[in-house]
Amino acid sequence: MSYQTIKYEVSEGILTITLNRPDKLNAFTGEMMSELIDAFDKADADDNVRAIIVTGEGRAFCAGADLSAGAKTFDYAERDDRPDKAASPIMPNGEIDWSHPSVRDGGGRVTLRIYECLKPVIAAVNGPAVGIGVTMQLAMDVRLASENAKFGFVFARRGIVPEACSSWFLPRIVGISQALEWTYTGRVFDAQEAQEGRLVKKVYKADELLPAARALAREIADNTAPVSVALTRQMLWRLSAQDHPMEAHKIDSRAIYARGASADAKEGVMSFLEKRPATYPNKVSTDMPSFFPWWDEKKYS
Repeated sequence: MSYQTIKYEVSEGILTITLNRPDKLNAFTGEMMSELIDAFDKADADDNVRAIIVTGEGRAFCAGADLSAGAKTFDYAERDDRPDKAASPIMPNGEIDWSHPSVRDGGGRVTLRIYECLKPVIAAVNGPAVGIGVTMQLAMDVRLASENAKFGFVFARRGIVPEACSSWFLPRIVGISQALEWTYTGRVFDAQEAQEGRLVKKVYKADELLPAARALAREIADNTAPVSVALTRQMLWRLSAQDHPMEAHKIDSRAIYARGASADAKEGVMSFLEKRPATYPNKVSTDMPSFFPWWDEKKYS
């Protein structure tokens, strides 16, 4: 796919995805949705990509949904740029088929794809991030922010509700009380409040943000086994939501058993004993253990 709304740049094992509609403050569109999903597909298939940074071009990260359609912005039936536009969820009896693909939220399609990702994802929030601009970050693993960043879960102020699966992600990251305050008020807040509320890990001066994100990505890429990181990402995201630690124990046990016999584990131990950098031979594309994935794929219905 040739990208029109994002940049895709790989350098020394680090992929930087840049939201690239600076004249529109990188506002989110259906085209951007499709390109982001494709970019994460491409990244997962590329063993040269060890970590991913997502940032914005110009002075914004993402100003939210593109509102140029005016009053019909969130009226999916009236939009011409929606996925599955050719099909209608209206049944012959006039009722809506709520399981129809055309009902699906585009932001949620993006966050679900990020959730499925096998590579670590770092958000480098360089400027304003509101609506989908902030909710798309919630499926990313670490959020770093510039002093210029602002955040807003502004949905109630636009007559809609939080999207992009944020009702699942946000309380897990910041706690239910903080999540409710931000989504009830819909106000825009600064990077300092975002850090105090645990939405972002750290706040940097503008010119220090991307170097900090790259340093974190570099630490992962230079020191860890790709298959171990891929497994770890899915284990922590998926198993923390289980209702009993036995579910984690089942997967921990399988993963330790499989990884313990791998060439990566042997290299990890011997490089440590020999006091040298490790060179891990296993690849995400070919060497994930046979029990992976351990979950049944969830369907929209």
